[in-house]
Amino acid sequence: MRYIIKKLVSLVLTMFLVSLLTFLAFHIIPGDPAQLILGTNASPAKLEALREQLGTNRPLWEQYVSWISGFVRGDFGTSIRYSMPVSALLSDKVEVTLILGLMVIAITLAVSIPLGVFSARKRGTVVEHIVELLTMLGISLPGFFLSIIFMWIFGLILHWFTPGSYVSFSESVSGFLNFMIFPALAIAVPEIAILTKYIRTAMLDELDKDYVRTAKGEGSSVSRILYGHVLKNAIVAVVPLIGMIVGSIFSGSIIVEQVFGIPGVGRLLISSVTGRDFPLTQTLVMYIALIIVLTNFTVDILIQVIDPRIRIGGHKQR
Repeated sequence: MRYIIKKLVSLVLTMFLVSLLTFLAFHIIPGDPAQLILGTNASPAKLEALREQLGTNRPLWEQYVSWISGFVRGDFGTSIRYSMPVSALLSDKVEVTLILGLMVIAITLAVSIPLGVFSARKRGTVVEHIVELLTMLGISLPGFFLSIIFMWIFGLILHWFTPGSYVSFSESVSGFLNFMIFPALAIAVPEIAILTKYIRTAMLDELDKDYVRTAKGEGSSVSRILYGHVLKNAIVAVVPLIGMIVGSIFSGSIIVEQVFGIPGVGRLLISSVTGRDFPLTQTLVMYIALIIVLTNFTVDILIQVIDPRIRIGGHKQR
């Protein structure tokens, strides 16, 4: 319980620092939101009136306190560019990005864990070298490049989907999933390569330990040893990486959404940054940071459940 409380405090402090840095970063950048909204020909009186309305003429600390207190209450302010509440603007976009992220996580885990175990099982064979070559290739290919390749092959050549013709979930579930599987794969491929490589390395480390030789001597099958003992112990070393990958997935979807024309958080973030829409941009950055922080918090707790022997702060968990 003390460990969970300690992690919760760390989570709150992290989000506070993220909010502070995010707020300062977008207010230090040169440019006046009122000028962007009204244009360069606006009169000084109109500019000052809009600054008063937006609250951008107040001291920075007042603006921050007002914004963060509203954020905690669920009031994210009003978008400068779209002239509507940020919460209403985000409702559909967050849902699309979350579904995309969950699809990527499911694909990554479903492929990388069996592939990592299979590669370790084929140690010293041609198969292992092929898998290793494929993982290095996957790590080297960024998501936006894979997005272009997938659109060319599966969209323009094979016609499995129509590039740029996004189908919403409410319009057609099958059409939505058929379209989203390709951006999900584009994001997942590099993550699969990374996780497969780490699982293989962790498995090989475990295979050289005494308990494996003992299990072989007792007549246990290879599959039972790999999945019943080795994978369970190897996964402890890999779980922290899974937390980092989840964070990478949600941040990496920003560009991929733009390439495929998906109306998610990534597309909205790019337009809000270019339009200097402070309330919307700050909320989106906080949303992404919150997902990453919560994921790492969950991973830390999960590690303790899997292996309570892990030391915490120099003392063993009791």
